[in-house]
Amino acid sequence: MFSLQIVDTDAFLDMPQTAQLLYFHLSMRADDDGFINNPKSIMRNVKCSDDDLKILAMKKFIIPFESGVVVIKHWKIHNYIRSDRYKETKYKGELNILNLDE
Repeated sequence: MFSLQIVDTDAFLDMPQTAQLLYFHLSMRADDDGFINNPKSIMRNVKCSDDDLKILAMKKFIIPFESGVVVIKHWKIHNYIRSDRYKETKYKGELNILNLDE
């Protein structure tokens, strides 16, 4: 799911369309906690540039980790998963670095 609360903002819509496209593709391939372990592969597959990934990070739509893993910052706003369907991420180290805002 995608929340209009995020994708209808000026900050999102002011980004190049290729950065917006990359955001949607990253989100579609994220695990149930919003983590993606192959953002550069996805970027190449959808014909986006390194700059698009950098824009998403600079505008704080994704959070990159030194491991190469990225997380969708607003994942919990976009997605609500019932506890009986939820599968915890295997990227525990990166998850523990994050602080969730209420």
